[in-house]
Amino acid sequence: MELSTVWFILIAVLWIGYFCLEGFDFGVGMLLPVLARDDRERRTMINTIGPVWDGNEVWVLTAGGATFAAFPEWYATLFSGFYLPLLLILLGLIVRGLAFEYRHQRPGAEWKAWWDRALLIGSLLPAILWGVAFANIVRGVPIDADKEFTGSLLTLLNPFALLGGLVTLLLFLAHGAMFLGLKTDGDLRHRSRRLSVRLGLAAAVAAVVFLVWAQVIAGDLGSGVLFVLAALALVGGVGMAVRGREGWAFAGTFATIALAVAGLFVALFPDVMPSTTSAVFSLTTTNASATDYTLTLMTWVAVIFVPIVLAYQSWTYWVFRRRIAVHHIPEHAEQAAS
Repeated sequence: MELSTVWFILIAVLWIGYFCLEGFDFGVGMLLPVLARDDRERRTMINTIGPVWDGNEVWVLTAGGATFAAFPEWYATLFSGFYLPLLLILLGLIVRGLAFEYRHQRPGAEWKAWWDRALLIGSLLPAILWGVAFANIVRGVPIDADKEFTGSLLTLLNPFALLGGLVTLLLFLAHGAMFLGLKTDGDLRHRSRRLSVRLGLAAAVAAVVFLVWAQVIAGDLGSGVLFVLAALALVGGVGMAVRGREGWAFAGTFATIALAVAGLFVALFPDVMPSTTSAVFSLTTTNASATDYTLTLMTWVAVIFVPIVLAYQSWTYWVFRRRIAVHHIPEHAEQAAS
């Protein structure tokens, strides 16, 4: 196997990890005004992701860095052509990070309300725009002979891409609700589980339409199998939520996102960014990759450091594995906020 293919697979794995882990972070942030009835419940929800959200974002930083080093032509075309959507995603992530850090700095209710809104917006924007971006990558965009994007913002807002944004939005909402059902206790746990069923069913309908469309556009046998497995995993996850098996329900949405993203990368290969102008102008794992020396050096770095990062993040999740309930939040915190 060529090193360019190896790094295409590794980048796919990084994006799978990012969407599976950061996906429930986004979901929790978007569900804050929906599920929480008072400040103690809002704090409970935030505390479920407090220890892990910043570690989850490392996956997208690594994916971007790996793309820059392994496929510089892909990185250049992607970040120049998708500049505005990616800028909005970056701003959303910055605002979201600030909300986590600044919300608890003052006791006033209005202060916390503004940062809750920031957390909602900072979770909503990436949840939609990542789906729009990846749908466009799979569908293809206008690229000329100089490997430059020749479209506009309206080019990216096509029906397939907008459906992709809706699918990631609904999947992350369902994933977040499943996570809250797994990580909280008491009434908040039961409300989260009930909502996860409704969101899961809505996500299933939208996802099936999108994945069938993606299969028609660019799919093959391998992607088709992964898409079917993703649909079955989502149905299974919803079924487990109905039965009150929160762990298996969360595993279902986790597997759904992983299989769906894997299927999109399988459908994309060997292209990394198809051109709708002419197939000759498409960026592939061959014509967009770095030199063999660069890829070899990167491979050795990955072999050494990736297991360390995975071990540390696994340890973090193990340490903070227990459920959180409202009674863990001091009452005086809510009184000070009112």
